[in-house]
Amino acid sequence: MRLLFAGFGTVGQGLAELLVEKGAFLSKRYGIDFTTTGIADPRLGSLYNPSGLDLEKALVAVRDNQSLAGYPGDGYKKGTLEMIGEAEADVLIEATYTDIKTGEPATSHIRNAMERGMHVTTTNKGPLALFYQDLAGRAATSNVRFLFEGTVMSGTPVLNLLRETLAGSDIREIKGILNGTTNYILTRMEEGMSYGDALNKAQELGYAEAVPDADVLGWDALAKVTILARVVFGATGNPFDYFCEGITKITAGAISKAKDRGKRYKLIGKVWKEGSGVKASVQPEEVDLTHPLAGVMGATNALTITTDTLGDVTVVGPGAGRTETGYSLLIDLLKIGGAL
Repeated sequence: MRLLFAGFGTVGQGLAELLVEKGAFLSKRYGIDFTTTGIADPRLGSLYNPSGLDLEKALVAVRDNQSLAGYPGDGYKKGTLEMIGEAEADVLIEATYTDIKTGEPATSHIRNAMERGMHVTTTNKGPLALFYQDLAGRAATSNVRFLFEGTVMSGTPVLNLLRETLAGSDIREIKGILNGTTNYILTRMEEGMSYGDALNKAQELGYAEAVPDADVLGWDALAKVTILARVVFGATGNPFDYFCEGITKITAGAISKAKDRGKRYKLIGKVWKEGSGVKASVQPEEVDLTHPLAGVMGATNALTITTDTLGDVTVVGPGAGRTETGYSLLIDLLKIGGAL
C-alpha cells in the first residue's frame, strides 16, 4: 500500500512512528506492506520518491532540524495539491490543521485525491463537519474508501463501534465528553483551582493552546458533535447551526454547589433524535454522580450511546495524543487494505 501524507505534524509523525515500529508485525499479521511515496507539509517541507521514502530518516530529520530539509535527496518544490495530482499513491493521509469554518485546505486535498482514485483517511474535523455527505458521495462515485475514525475520539473506537459493533441497533442518542482540555480544567477546578489557574496548567501541559478558544468555548466539541450528527444520523447541519456554550462562565462556587447536590459539571456534547429530526448541542451540564460520565476525570474522553438493543453503552478512552491519533489512521489503513 503506497501512502501519501498531507501534513506531517504531530499526528502524521505519530502514524509514521507506528509504521516504523510495527511494519514487520503488520506485514506478518495482515499481509500488508506500507510504502510512503510522498510527504507534503507547508511548514516542514516536502519529499517525494515513487520508489519509497525512508520514514525513519524523515522522522530523524524533523526531530533534529525541525524540517524535512535534512532528509537526503527526494525534495519536492511544488505544493500539496500538485503532489496529490502527480504522486503514485494508493491512499491519502490527510492530517493538516483543522478549520471548521471553511474545511480548507483539507477538503480540496481530499476531493483531488478521490478524483485520482486514491482512498482517503483523515483526522481532520473540518471536511467532515461541513461536507461529509458530499465527500462520501464522491468516494462512492470514485469507488474509493473514505475513513475518519480519528475525527471524534482520536484512537478510541467510536465510529467503528457505531458502524460495525452496534450494527442493527437503533441509535437514539449519543452524548459525552468530547474535549479533554475542558474536562481537565473542570477536574482541577473541582479540586480547588480557579478557572484561570486551571487553564494555565492545561497550557503548561500542552492540553490547551496559547489561544484556547476552540476548547474552552466549545468549538472543538461542536465540530465532533456535528460529525456524529452527519455520519450517524444523516443530518446536514453545519457546526454553528447548533447551540454551543463553553465553560468560561462556570465558577468554583457553581462546581461546589453541584457537588453538594450529588452532581458534577461536565462539558457535554450531545446528538439525539427528536421526532423526525435531529438535534445537537454542546453545553455544560450537571451530571449525576451515578452516571458513568461523571467518573471520567482529567483529559480523558467518553461517550454514552443510547440504543434500543443494549440500552446505554459507554466507551472511555483518550481523545487526543500523538500515538493515539496516529493509531486511528493505522486502523483506517488496515480497513482499507481489507485486513479488518
